[in-house]
Amino acid sequence: MKHRRGFNPLERTSAHRKALHRNMVTSLFRYERIRTTKTKALAVRRTAERLITRAKEDNIHNRRIVSARLFDEGIVAKLFTNIALRMKERPGGYTRILKLGQRYGDASETVILELVDYKLDIDDKSDKKAKKQTKKDNKKEAAAESKKASAKEEK
Repeated sequence: MKHRRGFNPLERTSAHRKALHRNMVTSLFRYERIRTTKTKALAVRRTAERLITRAKEDNIHNRRIVSARLFDEGIVAKLFTNIALRMKERPGGYTRILKLGQRYGDASETVILELVDYKLDIDDKSDKKAKKQTKKDNKKEAAAESKKASAKEEK
C-alpha cells in the first residue's frame, strides 16, 4: 500500500533529486516548455507550482525562498516579473502535461511539461512570412514606379 508516501524519490539520492528538480524547474521557467518523462514531469510540476505560488506575492521573504531553490538570478527575476504576473488571477494549475508517446530506446512515456499560457511561435512565423511578402511587393512596386519615372524623364 502507498500510505504516507509523500513523493516519488525517482530512485535517486536526495542530493541528486534536489539537483534534478532545480535544473528542470529552471529550464521550465527559462524556456516555458520542456520535454521529459512522465514521472519526472509529475515530480517537477509539484515543485514548479509551489514556486509560482510563492512568486505571485513579491516580497523579500518569498524572493529569498525562491532564490534558495533556483540558483539562476535571471530566472528568479523572470519568475517574479513575468511569469507570476501572467498567473496572478489563476488560483492554481499553472502547468500542463501533454503526452507524446513512448521513447524509442526504453519505451518510457515521454511528455511535454509547459506553462499553461505558453504560446506557440506558429503565429509569429506566419506573421513574418506575411511581412516578407509585403516587403517584396513594396519593392516591386517601387521598382515599377522608378521605371515609369525614368521613362517619363527620357521623353
